[in-house]
Amino acid sequence: QVQLVDSGGGLVQAGGSLRLSCAASGRTFSSYTIGWFRQAPGKERVFLAAISWSGGMSYYAGSVKDRFTISRDNAKNTVYLQMNSLKPEDTAVYYCAAGLIEIGTTSQYEYDYWGQGTQVTVSS
Repeated sequence: QVQLVDSGGGLVQAGGSLRLSCAASGRTFSSYTIGWFRQAPGKERVFLAAISWSGGMSYYAGSVKDRFTISRDNAKNTVYLQMNSLKPEDTAVYYCAAGLIEIGTTSQYEYDYWGQGTQVTVSS
């Protein structure tokens, strides 16, 4: 079992930055691939980035590849999503998720555990 708590969201102006955190509990956290997703109002939840259990591999959606960076600190049981050059269209609820899956998995249905989400609002 893995429990995830997302945090770090907030209101930021366009061009600004935020760092989201995903704090995990559970003895086997370090075995899981961790992904970040977001869901805008009225839209489906979409994949953003994922990182392997060791942190040695990461994978990004093309839309955020040059602006977002995913990292993890297994000693702190925490995964981060650094978001730079934010745009109004980045406004959404952001979720982290965990699964015993391949790093390139982008389907939300393949992830087993989810955080509660953190709101990110980017003003123009």
